[in-house]
Amino acid sequence: MEPIKYLWKDRKRFLGLPLSFTRYRLSEDRLFCETGFLSVRSDEVLLYRVRDLRLTMRLSQRLFGVGTVCVVSSDKSIPHLDLKNVKDPRMVKELIHKHVEAAKDKRRMRATELLGGEDGPVYQEHDEEDLEEDDEC
Repeated sequence: MEPIKYLWKDRKRFLGLPLSFTRYRLSEDRLFCETGFLSVRSDEVLLYRVRDLRLTMRLSQRLFGVGTVCVVSSDKSIPHLDLKNVKDPRMVKELIHKHVEAAKDKRRMRATELLGGEDGPVYQEHDEEDLEEDDEC
């Protein structure tokens, strides 16, 4: 088994310094969040399941050159993952976006339906295998 090649790594920062036991990593197909020192918890989000990205930079974060990238996914175990106080958050958001689109293209995922609801429009994503199964019925 080959080791995972990480495209980006960082830690949660305090006052701009990586003094935390929360580590973030990005590979070509997954986003990892690992927390803890003695008891370690590791979570991952598959990039093709990411639905939305949001960048938040409060004044105190901007002073130290950090920000929070919010990742919203269709993953049931981690529907919302915040990459808190990461260095160069705009670059991180764009890097994640680029690899999310590549992962969706690789799996032939596409947004095909726009459904209206009480909360506004809802996008549903299907991959081509799901659409082929629907055509058979």
